Amino acid sequence: MKLYLDNAATSYPKPSEVYNSVMNYMINIGANPGRGAASNVLIGDRTIYKCREALADFFNFKATENIIFTSNITMSLNILLKTTIKEGWHIITTSMEHNSVLRPLQRMRSLMNIEVDIINCGLNGVVNVNDIKDKIKSNTKIIVMSQSSNIIGSIQPLKKIGKLCRDNNIYFIIDSAQSAGCIPIDFLELNCNAIAFTAHKSLLGPQGVGGFIIDDVLNSEATSFIEGGTGSLSESITQPDFLPDKFESGTLNAPGIAGLLSGIEFINREGINSIREKEEYLSQQFINGLLNIDSIKLYGDTDAGKRTSAISVNSSKISNSEFSFILDNEFGIVTRSGLHCAPLAHKTIGTFPQGTIRFSFGYFNDIKDVNYTLSAINSIIGR
Repeated sequence: MKLYLDNAATSYPKPSEVYNSVMNYMINIGANPGRGAASNVLIGDRTIYKCREALADFFNFKATENIIFTSNITMSLNILLKTTIKEGWHIITTSMEHNSVLRPLQRMRSLMNIEVDIINCGLNGVVNVNDIKDKIKSNTKIIVMSQSSNIIGSIQPLKKIGKLCRDNNIYFIIDSAQSAGCIPIDFLELNCNAIAFTAHKSLLGPQGVGGFIIDDVLNSEATSFIEGGTGSLSESITQPDFLPDKFESGTLNAPGIAGLLSGIEFINREGINSIREKEEYLSQQFINGLLNIDSIKLYGDTDAGKRTSAISVNSSKISNSEFSFILDNEFGIVTRSGLHCAPLAHKTIGTFPQGTIRFSFGYFNDIKDVNYTLSAINSIIGR
């Protein structure tokens, strides 16, 4: 069996109850939620609602109807940006963003009269709040950014940025792809207007499920993204304007949502602080080992308490693509090399265009995995 160290791409393995919930829904329920009043449909409805309740509690947000399900976080970010941004608006983001933020903004800038400022972060991947403050103008309407980098795990000072947004009447949208499930997130404490999330990373759910939480203020600005059947107001050919139906046209991935619910329940049982502590410990031991290998360059903070478990390196002796290939084929260690869909982040840390090789530990890894990986790296470098 492979040693899986690519949890920043998707977590693996999942808790057994996640697999069981997905299969149970497909085998024993099967119905399409919101479509009819048969008993299996109502069971599906309750599953969806229960997951909304779990997400509301998980992110500390009270209105379950404001939790919207999508197919992934890329879809969520596209909806949040493309349904709210107006002509003449100024948007601020950072150089550490994933293309899920950068490409929608670039597309919108090519189609309409908007301004986009991309604030350069430091070599540690963290943005200076004063640099954001200096870019705010009278038409600045949105700040959108990730909580944590998918390359070097840097964690942004979101509380300070949220306060800055609140004080200047700016919408604040957070990409939690790399943080939800491994860092506690409090919607109210962050003073944000929306959080986009995905099931398949640290929330330990299946692929093909994502969503976002949107407050009433930002929702009043947004329009629907796709229109179609919602199971509600079927007599009307106009899309409902109430939540969640406003953004949820078509069949939801109910088996996937059932799996997400089980993932959240697992995290709650284990305790998110315990999960954070374990991943931080493994990351710190790995970082300490890497720092003792002369030909390895580590990017980002050396303190695991200031980052998540996404750890990127390069070697002066071997390309990252060959490095990743040998780790997989000779040692059975799964990593990811390249640009990780975040080209500006690699420019920020000085690794463009070659990228890095990324190791990302998860809750189901242990110290034996760390030691084995360090031994494999030393073996490859020692050739």
